[in-house]
Amino acid sequence: DVQLQASGGGLVQAGGSLTLSCAASGFTFADYAIGWFRQVPGKEREGVSCFSVTSSTWYADSVKGRFTISSDVDKNTVYLQMNNVKPEDTAVYYCAAGRDTVRTDNQVFLFDLCGGPRDTHEYQYWGQGTQVTVSS
Repeated sequence: DVQLQASGGGLVQAGGSLTLSCAASGFTFADYAIGWFRQVPGKEREGVSCFSVTSSTWYADSVKGRFTISSDVDKNTVYLQMNNVKPEDTAVYYCAAGRDTVRTDNQVFLFDLCGGPRDTHEYQYWGQGTQVTVSS
């Protein structure tokens, strides 16, 4: 079965740093993009960052220059390094997996999920989320 486990959230002061982890299992890691989303009560879930094994990455403008996404491919784990956090970063952070590569008998289709912002329904599998709270 497909499993995505987000961890690493907690309470951090503004200007501080925090690293989130997303451990994936039960699917072919190389065929999927891993995205980080966040959600505040009453608002829609929004994309934060994305990583694919093709080395594509994407960041929302609101976090660009402050957050860094990376991966230990051998461990099927994606990390989100959050630096210089702000109170507006407070949210539940979710990691998700979306099919990015489909192979047929003689073709390879690349959806390039990390080529730009994507909707939540582009991702098929979701973790449980981890709370990040940034205090002033």
